[in-house]
Amino acid sequence: MNTNEKQHRAILQSIARRAMQERGLLADFSDAALAELEKLQPTTGAKDESIRDLTDLLWASIDNDDSQDLDQLTFAESLPGDKTRILVAVADVDALVADGSAIDLQARHNTTSVYTAAQIFPMLPEKLSTDLTSLNFAEERLAVVVEMVIGPDGSLQSSDIYRARVRNQAKLAYNSVAAWLEESAAVPDEIAIVPGLAENLRVQDRAAQRLKNLRHLHGALSLDTIEARPIFDGDQIRELAAEEKNRAKEIIEDFMIAANGVTARYLAAKNYPSIRRVVRTPKRWERIVDLAQEYSFRLPESPDSKALDAFLVKQKATDPLRFPDLSLAVIKLLGAGEYMAERPDGAAPGHFGLAVKDYAHSTAPNRRYTDLITQRLLKAAIAGRAAPYSYAELDVLAQHLTAQEDAANKVERQVAKSAAALLLGGRIGDQFDAIVTGASEKGTWARLLTVPVEGKLVHGFEGVDVGDRIRVQLVAVNVERGFIDFQKVGKDRR
Repeated sequence: MNTNEKQHRAILQSIARRAMQERGLLADFSDAALAELEKLQPTTGAKDESIRDLTDLLWASIDNDDSQDLDQLTFAESLPGDKTRILVAVADVDALVADGSAIDLQARHNTTSVYTAAQIFPMLPEKLSTDLTSLNFAEERLAVVVEMVIGPDGSLQSSDIYRARVRNQAKLAYNSVAAWLEESAAVPDEIAIVPGLAENLRVQDRAAQRLKNLRHLHGALSLDTIEARPIFDGDQIRELAAEEKNRAKEIIEDFMIAANGVTARYLAAKNYPSIRRVVRTPKRWERIVDLAQEYSFRLPESPDSKALDAFLVKQKATDPLRFPDLSLAVIKLLGAGEYMAERPDGAAPGHFGLAVKDYAHSTAPNRRYTDLITQRLLKAAIAGRAAPYSYAELDVLAQHLTAQEDAANKVERQVAKSAAALLLGGRIGDQFDAIVTGASEKGTWARLLTVPVEGKLVHGFEGVDVGDRIRVQLVAVNVERGFIDFQKVGKDRR
């Protein structure tokens, strides 16, 4: 294909659809699902006295600038004794997506929304995920609310889960909220026009920092990675922009981690099975030890998240510009997360990277099927009904969820690499500093330090391992397959 003859976006859309098909994922909704969709109407459960009316609270959503599928709202208030009450409202998707319906079966097949550089393949039809079940600005919606009271040190004092009606008072974006919280910009207009919202968000920010600090005391890992997002000029890719953490993202991240822990423990207390998100003790700990030794830091021989975090914190302070590259190497060595069915009295491995024992995905039911399963379990537990899934059913689903998440990740990576190949097509022969991100029998991979692009090391890969810094030359790209090939030409120029 001559890439000059077609617009970049059209090329990537074609690649994305083919990648979905090759990975066994559905790119389009069935006729049966679309027919169901036409009959759906929004519901607020107004006649159900068990559903609390919380529409007057200062709820707000904080998400990406272009997000339309709003899964959660947050609210916080200060309590006596320097405690904080946090509320997380999660969209009640189950209210409109019945288990076993055509829409549900298609969502169960893909299990997740797939976000590619050129096109989003939503898990649910957009009329649902961006309208009927999305917690949109100024709309009254049904939600499942996770309530938490935390102490001055970030410890959980009490918690509860219940159903409620909510209304989004402000649709906010990460970057503008973060710039204000970090005092590099004025308060966004969307916040300023809502009386009391600015102070509410400051309370949320303080609570999130307390939650984060306590997790790190318990060994949660301080990791910063760089996510590359293609920036289009019309239909042509202009550059790859780096997405980085900020204070607003940390509010949502830390509240969701806390809510997911409360969810897991709530189901266990009600004697319900669940699906947990786990990251096992890393199998390549010895390579993490070697990597730390290269920075003159000694880690214990047995996996220890607190010691690893101490190393990461030290390196972030020592070399913040290079820290995302070290983070990426550690993440690769930690291994991927997976889903696992859990009995009420079970002992799932927990999440090594977050230093939490009980963790159930629950806060994004518009975009992850795991969260929709968890929501159905929660609503049954709240109402005192029998669990809608048996442990055996959840065990089968957990394996399917892990496999499909892996397939979706591969689609996203392939399209991202195709986008990078389009951008780098004119730079064959150029040399770059890089970090090795993968080394196995399947091949050796490296990511450039100046442009957030990963490719395969096709020559000179002997003797290199994850975390090594090398100098590479771009030797070939294949836009259709998302291939970017490098050869090693020496050590990086640190």
